[in-house]
Amino acid sequence: MEIRKIGVIGAGQMGNGIAHVAALAGIDVSLHDISEDRIKSGLATINGNMSRQLSKNLISEEERQNALLRIGGAPKVDDLADCDLVIEAATENEQVKVKIFQSVCPVLRPDAILATNTSSISITRLASTTDRPERFIGIHFMNPVPVMQLV
Repeated sequence: MEIRKIGVIGAGQMGNGIAHVAALAGIDVSLHDISEDRIKSGLATINGNMSRQLSKNLISEEERQNALLRIGGAPKVDDLADCDLVIEAATENEQVKVKIFQSVCPVLRPDAILATNTSSISITRLASTTDRPERFIGIHFMNPVPVMQLV
């Protein structure tokens, strides 16, 4: 399966970092959070971090502009329906994560992969709360995502 579009749930530090690196890698991204203000804040952080990379000659202005165009806000969970991969990057609270998975699973395509960025909660236990445990993965990005080249 080719990953062409990802959804990121959680526009905070980890989520906006994941969206940032995915967009720079040429992948379309839908960024979701519980409010449009949080999405806007995440997008502003991404823009600022990419501007910092530009000032350090780590990326070009063209790369920055193209990456920013690849990231869109997804204010409704339904906006993630066309994603090949959805990565949950919410707070490290099992009940919050389970609630997120229960809301997103019904809108995802059957072949979509669901992932969690957890560092401490059982992947097997989280997967068992979804409708796709066989298509559920743990994918832990290191912080700060745009700086740490390690997953």
